[in-house]
Amino acid sequence: MATLPRRLNLGCGRDRRADCLNVDQVAAVEPDLVWNLDQYPYPLPEGHFEHIYLLDVIEHLESLPAFFEEALRLLAPGGVLEITTPHYSSANSFTDPTHRHHLGYFFADYFTDASKWSFYSPVRFAVLERRLVFHPGRLARWIARWANHHPAAYERRWAWLYPAWFLHLRLAAVKGGGEE
Repeated sequence: MATLPRRLNLGCGRDRRADCLNVDQVAAVEPDLVWNLDQYPYPLPEGHFEHIYLLDVIEHLESLPAFFEEALRLLAPGGVLEITTPHYSSANSFTDPTHRHHLGYFFADYFTDASKWSFYSPVRFAVLERRLVFHPGRLARWIARWANHHPAAYERRWAWLYPAWFLHLRLAAVKGGGEE
């Protein structure tokens, strides 16, 4: 590989992206780099990446604070961390025996200034986008609209009646005195 791509696809599995450095711990899926994502630091340059994809992977990791610290190290200032994960109300969250975490709408707030619990980690991200995604259907469109406008009420009272399918987040790296 002559030039290191500016995009990183962590836990790529069979979903390799042509514009990315594809990383997975399973050599059989032929990633560009075979690496266990629970081993830190990753053998990658600090501040190099503009975009990191972590699609259906975060729920498998051992330590979310350690991962967020490593992601911030790898991202350029303002770089984007894109995450998808089954919402905790989804049957998919509990079906896979390798899932270690069952996450809700506000989990990433622990790595922003928006949470009183953000003292668990010094890293900071800004939430660019966050949405609950539901299985397609007429009723689901209405529920998705309401749940994404009232996520705390949805998770407190309605998540088990109308389970979300997954959660999609886009976070921006905040480095060096809070500027993005």
